[in-house]
Amino acid sequence: MSYQEMIFSFLGGLGIFLFGIKYMGDGLQKSAGDRLREILNKFTSTPFRAVLAGIIVTGLIQSSSGTTVLAVGLVSAGFMTLKQAIGVIMGANVGTTVTAFIIGFNLSAYALPIIGVGSLLLFFSKRETVNNIGQILFGFGCLFFGLKLMGNGMAPLKDLPQFSQLMVDVSHHPILGVGIGTLLTMVLQSSSATIGILQQLYSQGSLELTAALPILFGDNIGTTITAIIAALGASVAAKRTAGSHVIFNLVGAVIFTLLLTPFTHVIIYLTNLLNLNPSMQIAVAHGLFNVSNLLIQFWFINQIAYIVTKLVPGKDTTIDFKPSSLNEAIIHTSPALALNQAKMELQQMGEYVLGIYDATFNYYEKQNDVDKENAIQYETAINDMDYRLTEYLVQVASVELSQAESREQSMMMEMTKDLERIADHCGNIINSISDAVKLEKKQQAREKREKKASHRDTTILYDKDMVLLFEKVKKNIRDTFIAYENDDQELAQHILTRETQINEMVELLRKKYIRMLNEGEGRAADGVLFIDAASNLERMSDRAVHIAKYVLGERYGTEAITIDHPIQPVIQ
Repeated sequence: MSYQEMIFSFLGGLGIFLFGIKYMGDGLQKSAGDRLREILNKFTSTPFRAVLAGIIVTGLIQSSSGTTVLAVGLVSAGFMTLKQAIGVIMGANVGTTVTAFIIGFNLSAYALPIIGVGSLLLFFSKRETVNNIGQILFGFGCLFFGLKLMGNGMAPLKDLPQFSQLMVDVSHHPILGVGIGTLLTMVLQSSSATIGILQQLYSQGSLELTAALPILFGDNIGTTITAIIAALGASVAAKRTAGSHVIFNLVGAVIFTLLLTPFTHVIIYLTNLLNLNPSMQIAVAHGLFNVSNLLIQFWFINQIAYIVTKLVPGKDTTIDFKPSSLNEAIIHTSPALALNQAKMELQQMGEYVLGIYDATFNYYEKQNDVDKENAIQYETAINDMDYRLTEYLVQVASVELSQAESREQSMMMEMTKDLERIADHCGNIINSISDAVKLEKKQQAREKREKKASHRDTTILYDKDMVLLFEKVKKNIRDTFIAYENDDQELAQHILTRETQINEMVELLRKKYIRMLNEGEGRAADGVLFIDAASNLERMSDRAVHIAKYVLGERYGTEAITIDHPIQPVIQ
């Protein structure tokens, strides 16, 4: 086999293998539903449960990196503490060993038939469940077919003197093997791919067990790069989570590199005892390494959290969100109580909406990254509550309700969507402000490169009319929640009156900023931002009015109440 054939076979096999893992993981994730974040969110109350959640989720999506990134996101959003995330990460390292055991069964001879069956299920069935199974089988078959191609490409390596010498050096210098495993996994962005390559090389006799094990230890260090990338630019809490992943895997690699000789003897003993094939031998070594590392470090979660807190200084801006008060067990026994719980959750969602609105307003005034981070956390929380509340209210609708209860259930479903849309509009404004600041920074940098005198300010232009609009819309949103909670009809009427004023303000603002753009006044980025922000604020107020009309309609039996109030222009 020529060098070109070796390289092409290896690269093609690697690509198919990585595609197989990703495609199979996606299929497993679809089969499990979209509740993976919920598993991590709800079932991590103790360190032991956090570890189990990490194992389960990683087993489902076949990616420890994916689970770790989810944990980083949940910590950043305030749904999970650092200590809970460390437990999830520990569990994820154990869960990822499933792939190595799958490879250890060596089903390469059946790869193409498995791909064929998966294709049939994918393309000749319209049922989602059957399609998901087909996707799993197709990815499963690609995994083994890719391994076979990689094996064919790597087979001649054992006859190369340079490769043989490298493996001898690795056997004598385990640190070199750890470095190789770390770099290879960093490049491939998949610990499963590195383990698969290792299993193929070991099965072909291209390297000894004493050379394979250090590479395996390094693989665990390399897989932390994904969490590090996910934490770049994220909150302090997210960076600490990524740091704990690095510490856990690095400490484990150091411990077992020092214990390489006794660990090798244990693997050889288990191989003889269980009559393991070479691929399964590496899988057992991988599993035993990760389980042992978990058992050793599980008792030091508090210490790991303390270390990363010292290593990553700074104020943790994570918002402490309250746990859900929804209880599915009472839906069938007491629908009225279930609706009351849903109302409490809706009120909590309203507080979060005010939180994201204040963070957005503050970000407009100061462009402080802390406010932007808070807004992102609130939006994540609101989206999560929207999902859970909607699902809960749908379950409530499935039981027998009175006419009043049914009307209240429908109103809360609509309000949930209204609140979620307000948060979306806040997110739009945050993005617009961020884009405007970036645009001005680029312009400032360009002027400096061209050696032009620049007096540009990258902060957003403060506009008192826009501030007034922000304050008016906030009053409508805040009063909407008060009117709903207290069934205050008079206040709901005031909201509709204020909405007319807001609409006129938005129209005048648009004309003002369009005139400024046409006449070349101010900065273009600010003008575009103001027009976009005014539109989003108007839509937020529309959502508040929608809720106010429900409050009025609850008493008067109508949802469409129009009030014609003469007002004076607000902006001259």
